[in-house]
Amino acid sequence: MQDWLWMTAADLGRGIGEGKIDPVALAEAYLDAVKAHELRDRIYARLTEERAMSEAIAAHDRAKSGRRRSLLDGVPISWKDLFDTAGVATEAGSALLKDRVPERDAVVLRNATEEGLVCLGKTHMSELAFSGLGLNPVTATPPCVNDPEAVPGGSSSGAATSVAFGLAAAGIGSDTGGSVRAPAVWNDLVGLKTTSGRLSLEGAVPLISQFDTVGPLTRSVEDAGLLLGAMEGRPAPDLRGASLKGRRLAVLKTLGLDELEDRPAQAFAGAVDQLSAAGAQIEEIEVPAVLDAFATSAVLFSGQAYGQWREVIEANPDLMYAEILARFRSGQTFSAPDLAAAQLQLEAARREYAAATAGYDAILLPTSPILPPNAKRLETDSDYYKRANLLALRNTRAGNLLGVSALTLPAGHPSCGIMFFGRPFDEAGLLRLGAAAEKALA
Repeated sequence: MQDWLWMTAADLGRGIGEGKIDPVALAEAYLDAVKAHELRDRIYARLTEERAMSEAIAAHDRAKSGRRRSLLDGVPISWKDLFDTAGVATEAGSALLKDRVPERDAVVLRNATEEGLVCLGKTHMSELAFSGLGLNPVTATPPCVNDPEAVPGGSSSGAATSVAFGLAAAGIGSDTGGSVRAPAVWNDLVGLKTTSGRLSLEGAVPLISQFDTVGPLTRSVEDAGLLLGAMEGRPAPDLRGASLKGRRLAVLKTLGLDELEDRPAQAFAGAVDQLSAAGAQIEEIEVPAVLDAFATSAVLFSGQAYGQWREVIEANPDLMYAEILARFRSGQTFSAPDLAAAQLQLEAARREYAAATAGYDAILLPTSPILPPNAKRLETDSDYYKRANLLALRNTRAGNLLGVSALTLPAGHPSCGIMFFGRPFDEAGLLRLGAAAEKALA
């Protein structure tokens, strides 16, 4: 049973379908592993044990009678603590929302449950999802799988570590500026940022509705595709026969390669070479529109985030971690004309980027230019915190600003990854490319 904890979600699902894995025993194995793990309280905010066992029993009965709802029917996964769970606290990593208990499941959770997925529990996260580091002195800071002294990436920090430490078959997170991809890369996972509007945000605690997205953190590209399908209630993308031969890829030199630490730089270069050896045609390009999009970032992110949470924050600001509070409050200096102008500039930048990259199957960047920073130093050195947070999310945030789908894969070195920007709403094409790249990088 210990082997089950490290299998992909798809392989677990196949095992259930073949009668080799009992969903009840599988759920018990994961729950027992969580409860026995010395770091469980830093990864899970709360378990939903009764729900998980009820769902596992139902999956067992369906498997026995040949009525499985999907390949993942009976597979246990975790959910970031900003997705509403009926009757169970959903607090988004913040004391501001302590004891907030929703009446209904988030739509994506409801869809996944209808496909037979088993909900293990809710995972810790950066406060109100407004940091890419995963540091949360208010609730808990999950560990990084590669460095016990480092942060795990955020804001879907517990979602990533639940998978990386063998405490869930997959995790569901959200990504507003990199919050799926940052913890995925630092914990050697696959992370999918969906296009804004692709998956429902109903029942998800908001940060910036314009950029908020839902995405899975998984052990394989296949798993990411299956979970995408489960959360939207549609068939998963068909990844069979995916190949890199003749695919046109471009390395984005504009911004994406700036200030790279040595190991991420080496890992990215090596991964690009492997993709090329597998048959991909790779060029380097400059796209100035990316800088135009980035110039809107402070206004659109901080301005809208503070507008979303201003009343709640200012009613009890002392409950917040100081760095997160300061980041929110930085948005109070922007005016309505500032927001309107930034929005027009972003729309123009998106059009220019789409035109400049139309001839390529995907655009390549290092997922993160830095390795996971030291947690204790982040808590004591404000300048270090601010720089690390900006760099951790710089490359990923470009994808949110440009409105594209994005996928990160491990790049062969611990906590290093390669990121693919696809076209908006073409997650199927991006995942097919990712499946081929995954084979080349193995």
